[in-house]
This record gives sequence, C-alpha cells and structure tokens, in this order.
Amino acid sequence: MRAVIQRVSQAQVMVDGLATGAIAEGLVVLLGVHAQDTSQDTAWMVDKILNLRIFADEQGLMNRSLLDTGGALLVVSQFTLLGDCRKGRRPSWHEAAPPEKAKAMYEAFLALCRERQVPLASGVFQAMMQVSLCNDGPVTILLDSHKNF
Repeated sequence: MRAVIQRVSQAQVMVDGLATGAIAEGLVVLLGVHAQDTSQDTAWMVDKILNLRIFADEQGLMNRSLLDTGGALLVVSQFTLLGDCRKGRRPSWHEAAPPEKAKAMYEAFLALCRERQVPLASGVFQAMMQVSLCNDGPVTILLDSHKNF
C-alpha cells in the first residue's frame, strides 16, 4: 500500500461538480493499493498515518499526531501512485491491485479509520475527482507498506 500524506488547513474532493468530502485541519491521504497488499498492509498504514507526529506542539516542533490534535482525514483512492515510470514514457500499472481488490482494501482502510473514531471524509472509488487543498507547512510525507522508500 502506498500513500501520499499532506498536512492541510482545509481540503475537499469534488465529483461531477458536487463535494463528496471536505475537511478543515487534518490530513489528505492519497491511497494506492498494491497487487500484493494484505490486511496487514492496511492495518500498518492506518496506524502509521494516525500516529505520524507531523503537527506542531506548543514549542512549534512536530511532536503531535492527528490523534493528538483531533484533526480529520480526507482519503482519496489513487491507483496512479503505483505507476512504474522506470521504462519508457508511459507508466506501467502492473503493480496496482485490480479494481475489485483495491476497492475492498480502500473500504477496509476507511473502516479502520472509523473504528479509531477519526473524523473522516472520502472521495468516490474509480471516479474522476478534483481534489483541492491548502497544504500547511508545506508538509508532505510518502509511505509505502512494502518499505520501497
């Protein structure tokens, strides 16, 4: 599982001109599912994201997590994170999970976040979406449950 996490002051996702999700302060998570991912990857990713200490404390140091701040998550499925661009000019999607598996794991990710009672908004799986956000910092973190980076 691969994710791009951005700390934001606000964000929203639109589908066909309608907002399907919006948050104030928190994290935007662009989430891609790898063909070899399991439920362990999902659990690892949720735990890692919710506990990343990337919010400022009283001294201005990044020592607080999303759970500490009570911030929200906006989670958007994005299979293009699994694009392999090492050869040629067109990305290869061979590492991306097929849609049925990706959708199930995306929904499992959302369910685990809900279990942790995190304020949550999301995009629409396989829809063309427009994501707008105000990156706070800017802070952007890359995660890969297979530890490729």
